Amino acid sequence: MGREISKAYEPQEIEQRWAKVWFDEKLFRVENSRADSGHVFSIALPPPNVTGSIHVGHMLEHTQMDMLVRWHRMRGDKTLWLPGMDHAGIATQFVVERMLAKENLKRQDLGRDEFERRVWKWKAESGGVIKEQMIRLGASCDWTRERFTLEPALYRAVLEAFLRLYREGLIYRGRYMINWCPRCMTAISDLEVVHNERSGKLWFIRYPVAGSNGKEFLVVATTRPETMLGDTAVAVHPDDERYQKLVGKKVSLPLMDREIPIIADTYVDREFGSGVVKITPAHDPNDFEVGKRHHLAEIDMMTDDAHMNAAAGKYAGLDRYEARKKVVADLEALGLIERVADHVHAVGTCDRCKTEVEPRISTQWFCKMKPLAEPAKKVVLDGLIEVVPDNQRTILLNWLENIRDWCISRQLWWGHRIPIWHCADCKEMVPATDAKVEIIDGHARAASVPTKCSKCGSSKLTQDTDVLDTWFSSALWPFSTLGWPDETDDLRTFYPTSLLISGYDILFFWDARMIMMGLHLAPLGKSNAGSAKPENAIPFRQLYLHALVRTAEGAKMSKTKGTGVDPLQLTEQYGTDALRYMLASMSAPGTDIALSEDRILGGRAFANKIWNAARFLFVNLEKIEAQAVTLEELAAAEIRAKAPYAVPNDGSLAHRWIFSRLSSVAAQVNEALEEFRFHEAAQTIYHFFWGDFCDWYIEWTKPQLASTNRDTAIAAFRNIFTILEAALRLLHPVMPFLTEELWHKLPLKDAAASIALAAYPESRASWTAAAAEKEMAVLQEIVVAARNIRADMKLDQKKKVSADFSTGDPAIRKLVEQNLEPLLRLATLSELAFSSGHLDSASGAIRSSSQFDLRIAHGAGVNKETELARLKKEIDRLAKDIESKKERLADETFRQKAPPEIVRGIEATLAERQIEVQKLLERLAQLK
Repeated sequence: MGREISKAYEPQEIEQRWAKVWFDEKLFRVENSRADSGHVFSIALPPPNVTGSIHVGHMLEHTQMDMLVRWHRMRGDKTLWLPGMDHAGIATQFVVERMLAKENLKRQDLGRDEFERRVWKWKAESGGVIKEQMIRLGASCDWTRERFTLEPALYRAVLEAFLRLYREGLIYRGRYMINWCPRCMTAISDLEVVHNERSGKLWFIRYPVAGSNGKEFLVVATTRPETMLGDTAVAVHPDDERYQKLVGKKVSLPLMDREIPIIADTYVDREFGSGVVKITPAHDPNDFEVGKRHHLAEIDMMTDDAHMNAAAGKYAGLDRYEARKKVVADLEALGLIERVADHVHAVGTCDRCKTEVEPRISTQWFCKMKPLAEPAKKVVLDGLIEVVPDNQRTILLNWLENIRDWCISRQLWWGHRIPIWHCADCKEMVPATDAKVEIIDGHARAASVPTKCSKCGSSKLTQDTDVLDTWFSSALWPFSTLGWPDETDDLRTFYPTSLLISGYDILFFWDARMIMMGLHLAPLGKSNAGSAKPENAIPFRQLYLHALVRTAEGAKMSKTKGTGVDPLQLTEQYGTDALRYMLASMSAPGTDIALSEDRILGGRAFANKIWNAARFLFVNLEKIEAQAVTLEELAAAEIRAKAPYAVPNDGSLAHRWIFSRLSSVAAQVNEALEEFRFHEAAQTIYHFFWGDFCDWYIEWTKPQLASTNRDTAIAAFRNIFTILEAALRLLHPVMPFLTEELWHKLPLKDAAASIALAAYPESRASWTAAAAEKEMAVLQEIVVAARNIRADMKLDQKKKVSADFSTGDPAIRKLVEQNLEPLLRLATLSELAFSSGHLDSASGAIRSSSQFDLRIAHGAGVNKETELARLKKEIDRLAKDIESKKERLADETFRQKAPPEIVRGIEATLAERQIEVQKLLERLAQLK
């Protein structure tokens, strides 16, 4: 690729071009990995819904995954990022049903088979938008291994898992209290119910005691008066003396013309309301348990869509909320409402559609979780799975300790149909004989359909109409995508996966269930399920739970509230790399991210800075190419082993310094990525690229780059391109598009096909030069001091002025004398007069450090009061810093636990700060 580089950085054109190249050339197939280290790194993409599109949570998650995947690939690990999509049962069915509604059709009008064909047709034509977006945004997945939860291989895995668990008695069917969503028209699990505090009413209703002729009442308190139509008892606490004499008697159920018993049960809270509660076993989970203990009738008085049914008498046909109003009005008319109080209580809503959930008794399929949870707890406690951040480990363990059985059936048509057949004659349940699948119309179905009942021999068998919860197939994702239940090469190579990155909001939905399923099904030991070593059965070795992305004000993003942000619009406006950098630079473990336009602009400014620096170098390179300099002479890949290259007739300090800085930064970034400190990695690279490389190194070496001495120019360019090339590799996992574009414009020899396949920079002992870093720090401090004085004095930025310099250290004076030209140039000074004595602040503005003093003479109009105020402010700042360090050093616990080098460093800094304060106090006294 040529080195022509446009004046302006235009990310949209660059990103689209490279995204296409990466995908078309299958660059990220695992076989393309450098694989020098012999290590394997594998990670599965949390499968987005086939109906979905990229949102800012995906963008954060994908940025973090892509950073680590690119980093491992460049380190030479055999790296697999396996992508795929989830069939998203409820969401997808809703999409297609809305389409049918436009044709005045319902799915029941089509029948199950035809409806499923319609869904598959929609999926082929419109599903998978998010995949196209991920490709456009540069996700370095191995797209040749893409999976879908309803594809034949994964369908077979689901059947295998279900049948194993069923035969082991871990999956069962029963009539229990479940969460019912009247809008989704299906059962949902406990985890899919979101409880929100709401302000409501608490109605106190009089229930007449039977036989008292309306003279004696029990008052019950309820937030849902409409459910009283299904009451089959009222309950009091057995130790509540107020009501003991009434236990065993009956009350008349208002509005329903029937009597119900008064029972005693310890479930009742004597302190709440009147101490009497209504018992509605068919519409409350606690009442359901009470009803079982007391053998109470269960009256379901609602339809699937939450309207009152015939059991509600005259209220039949009313929506539940309309029924509530009518019931209250009728009770008031009868004088049976004692009082109404404001009441704040938790209301369960469907996580997907936000509809208020209705507790109902229903026959559903469940998975026993306690036997699965115990091994999962053990691997977390034993450290076989590391959970980051650590507080989420505690949350996970607590949930596993208190786990309840999982309702796994859904009343949908789109999904994995439960492989159980019901006998019409004896009601026996007959499972599929094995997990084989057949392809019908291109799609998988259970193939081993039983032909007769195993109990009575009847051939009247009908398959269960329910499908499995989407999260059931997702729980198998880490190993089903690698070929399980077969023990494939991919499964042996990449399982257990190395890492899972997930939002903490699905820790229980998905992450925990994968751990349980992996341990129980033992993907690498199918013949002896459950007996495989835990370290070989766990689905991932590390679990990193990322935080949420919030608005700039800290609120949770919400489309309904208008606070959602479309990341695709942001990438179109600022570039993908800018948004990636912003997200990475704020990704501290356990800390939510406040998304703001200013921060994204900072990422875009960083990209522009790199682009402009590279353009400056390429423009200057053209000048020395006119001197017949060959690419081979400048090829960074060729001279890395010799770098830093000595520059003839010129000081080499800046060159030794920048290579030492690169070595230090590489070590810091590698360590940060190893420990999921994405923010530290991004910010460390930023400060190196923008500060060390662009602002200091390029500016310091500009005269060498423009030198008419051919050898000097070539040596300087060799060094600068070596650093630039390494810095681009360092930055690549964070900003892949910009780095790929510029890397291909470098004068490289025998380079890889992509920067993504080049080696990631590592610390090199031969480049480490502590003395050079220390000396350069002194020179930088001098330049910054001069610039600060100039800014305070409001001097013309281009006007050169003279300055006085004093130090008691001969080595520092010699260092300054040896580097006088770049110091004068970068500080915009005409000269630097050396003094071995004390500098008088009365005649100029002074900046002091523990090693030197720098003074620029006062010009006309300099404000003495301003300088006094500045000195006082700086003295106050240093005094606070000194006090803080003294307190820390006085802490014996800190001294005992902190590494000795840390303590010594604080002691050294304290001594320097005390010298600085003393100098400033002397300056302050002179000015006064």
